[in-house]
Amino acid sequence: MIQAATAPDLDLSTCDKEPIRTPGSIQPHGFLLTLAADLAVLQASANLGDWTGVAAPDAVGRPLAHAIGDAATQRLASELAAELGPRPLYVGTVTTANGRHFDVLAHRWDGVLIVEFEAADRAEPADFRHLYPLIGDFLLKVNDAGSIESPARLACQHVRSVTGFGRVLVYRFDADGHGHVMAEARDERYHSYLGQHFPASDIPVQARELYKLSRIRLIRDAAYTPAVLVPPLNPVTGKANDLSFAALRSVSPVHLQYMRNMNTLASMSVSLMVKGKLWGLISCHDEDPRPVSFEKRTACEQLGQILALCIESREDAADLQFRLEVRRTMVSMLAGLTQGSDFFENLANVFPDMLRFARASGVAIMVDDRVLTYGDTPDEDDIRALVDWLTLHDHGDVFHTDKLSAHYPPAGHLTRNASGLLAIPISRIHKHYLLWFRPEYVHTIEWAGNPHAKDAAPGAVSGAPPAQLSPRTSFEAWRETILGTSQPWHGGEIEMALEFRTALLGIALERAEQMAELAEELGRANKELEAFSYSVSHDLRAPLRHIVGFADLLLESAGSEDARQRQRFLQNIKEAARLAGKLVDDLLSFSQMGRASLHPTTVDMNELVAACLDKLVLETRDRNIEWDIGPLPTTWADPTFLHLAVFNLLSNAVKFTGQRDPAVIRVFAEDDPAESVFHVADNGAGFNMEYVHKLFGVFQRLHRMEDFQGTGIGLANVRRIVERHNGRVWAQSVQGEGATFSFALPKQHFQH
Repeated sequence: MIQAATAPDLDLSTCDKEPIRTPGSIQPHGFLLTLAADLAVLQASANLGDWTGVAAPDAVGRPLAHAIGDAATQRLASELAAELGPRPLYVGTVTTANGRHFDVLAHRWDGVLIVEFEAADRAEPADFRHLYPLIGDFLLKVNDAGSIESPARLACQHVRSVTGFGRVLVYRFDADGHGHVMAEARDERYHSYLGQHFPASDIPVQARELYKLSRIRLIRDAAYTPAVLVPPLNPVTGKANDLSFAALRSVSPVHLQYMRNMNTLASMSVSLMVKGKLWGLISCHDEDPRPVSFEKRTACEQLGQILALCIESREDAADLQFRLEVRRTMVSMLAGLTQGSDFFENLANVFPDMLRFARASGVAIMVDDRVLTYGDTPDEDDIRALVDWLTLHDHGDVFHTDKLSAHYPPAGHLTRNASGLLAIPISRIHKHYLLWFRPEYVHTIEWAGNPHAKDAAPGAVSGAPPAQLSPRTSFEAWRETILGTSQPWHGGEIEMALEFRTALLGIALERAEQMAELAEELGRANKELEAFSYSVSHDLRAPLRHIVGFADLLLESAGSEDARQRQRFLQNIKEAARLAGKLVDDLLSFSQMGRASLHPTTVDMNELVAACLDKLVLETRDRNIEWDIGPLPTTWADPTFLHLAVFNLLSNAVKFTGQRDPAVIRVFAEDDPAESVFHVADNGAGFNMEYVHKLFGVFQRLHRMEDFQGTGIGLANVRRIVERHNGRVWAQSVQGEGATFSFALPKQHFQH
């Protein structure tokens, strides 16, 4: 008779890379067989003989009846012939030829039928009747629970009453992967972990991924000796068996040592999946080995799923309420910003609302060389330096952090009132920024053991090489004071800040148009306004109607409990606001092109094109694009304006090659005694040369918006930028075969 294999040597140096899905062995409180379609045994766990009296090598290659007996085989045959999926299904309770009773689980995975036999003390089928009162009682009580902690505590109590574990706790993972114990039910003899944190390193990445797939896992006795599979490789795949879904799957020896260090010999985990992500776990511990039958595990798994739904519902409701409150504050601010003619004086009037809007302690606005502050903010020089850093490192439409010094080291002396920062640019060209500051939030976290300590490997002997990684041995409460961080920014605050930015740009555009009426270029501005007034009213009317319409629907449904409907209304409002914001952004950018001063210098076009390609990464990451960038000369120009022009040309080429695979985009230059000439060529849709005179006009589109998205301002900006440099711009194309956009800049220094 083949005995169960001895435990493998504990290789702690590679435990974070262990193949935990393919351990090659099982826990020995049952046995496992893999079967072919005709129910012939392909593999058997080495402990088969201990349970049935039939040695594993003798069973391999023989019919299932040889291993478990004719009666048991007949009992299972029809169930095993059914359509089985990857998750284990209870297919019955059988008595083998030697009179032993087993609950049988089966699933199809990794090319074979995996059948697991868990020892039972009864010949009758598993009784699932107690599942219903358990779930029913939980549902009745959870409706009266307000916070998330209340249903979590109820779940701990119900799971403990069903399984008998000495301690049951619920903990959730934070953004960094650390676990926080939020609820607990325990025997008075057991140590309490309520309120404590477990470091993310306690659960390696591959273990978290497995928790997402297999929602429940039982370790009946951490002192077990694993039983290997015979033969060790899956005959179908030629590789070690993937036992991801197997209830008897053997677990990492490092985790078993972790359990023993925690004085735990039995454990069970139930995954809490919220919106497709591993939100947390129901974790059960016992100081003694503890069997848990399949029907009891099923009850706990179902309860975990219901708890996850309760968590999702409460989080959604709280999130929706929070977003509505922030939106109300934003509406109040916008109303104040439109009262007077002085935009910046209006901003000062709504400063209190701006603090409340972002739950901040200080707010600052920088426009050109003017800095306005309110509340507890850093000094003006520090704010200017911070804005310089934000401008140098393009963070897109919003930058937020709850630990500014980690990104911007000079902020180390600003932690008192600026540990957290939420910043939005309100201009694409100038240093115009709106900044919210949050103060340092000094708080203490109680860990279950020092997460920074490097415990010695268990069982280390004198002279032995130290292990690189070991399960920690201390779980004594250890307190850590967190410095230099603020309260984290809520997702709703960040999204509302982006919408507020869009609204500010709209107001700024309105003020810019008013100022343009007094400028020397009044005639030119009026002609442009006449040219695109119809397009603006048409393009901007649709998203604004969506915003108003869905806002009305949202107000009408305020008393409804249909959170999904309200969420959909808010999503539609957000998408419409983003579309309007994009149009307003482009309009403001076009307006600024004609008014802002140029600051020319020597520009290395190779570096400038490379920077533009970096910004296009998100637009091109799923595309097959062949970039052909030739050697490019230096030129004399304003680098900010020229960067915008080149980026628009490259973005244009990316957009109009969307239906090409591969797309080919070339950037090259020509040398001329009087000017530097640059070309951007593509193999995209091209255009009809009969309409080339419209190409660089504002809101002029030569293709349907349904085919190629855009506002029709990008190429108009290119022309305005190049002409302000005393240059020229043109294009050539063969429709359906591609286009080449070109511009030339004079080599001599120009006046501006």
